[in-house]
Amino acid sequence: MNAGETQRTPWIVGVSGASGTPYAAAVLRALLDAGESVDLVVSRASRLTLLDETGISFRDAHWRDDLREWLARGADGKPDAFDADVDRVRYWNAGDLAAGPSSGSYPAKGMLIVPASTACVAGVALGLSKDLLQRVAGVTLKERRPLVVAVRETPLNGPTLRHLVALDDAGATVLPASPAFYAGATHIQDLVDFVAGRVLDAVGVAHTLYRRWEGELGGAGGTA
Repeated sequence: MNAGETQRTPWIVGVSGASGTPYAAAVLRALLDAGESVDLVVSRASRLTLLDETGISFRDAHWRDDLREWLARGADGKPDAFDADVDRVRYWNAGDLAAGPSSGSYPAKGMLIVPASTACVAGVALGLSKDLLQRVAGVTLKERRPLVVAVRETPLNGPTLRHLVALDDAGATVLPASPAFYAGATHIQDLVDFVAGRVLDAVGVAHTLYRRWEGELGGAGGTA
């Protein structure tokens, strides 16, 4: 880095294999809209989920084109619903355990795992580091950086609940992908954006993804 240059300090977004790729897309779009830089890690399992939910194949050699197509797609599956500028995104292969974010010396603001599968939750809670996503989550915790785990699967059994408690004890924010209805949702994208907005709230990134509660009953009734 040359004198006078500002160090790039991204948010790291990890996408695991749970259903819910629209949540990840909404978080990524909102981070980029807020002017943030992003490092992206897409697990092998999540590629299958992405293909099943959107029809998009996420390929290492063509990740920019595939990511742009993914972020442009609405939660209802319609293409070209959003403009997506991915110039501030850096992609890391999930199998690359020597990638920059695998080290605590790599500058990062924190990590958001959206969505987080129960397998991912277990791996992070147990410190397995079986792929780059889990390794980066462990690094994030040891460096005392914000880690948000947007667990999506249901129901949750005893072992998973204990893993989530362990993550909370370690300093992570456990944020179930649980949309609320007081914001006046009228489309599936509204419900997705609510969860994405709560993820960003947890790390203090400004957004306008949902209508906030203002203490007035019936406020959602007038939205369209």
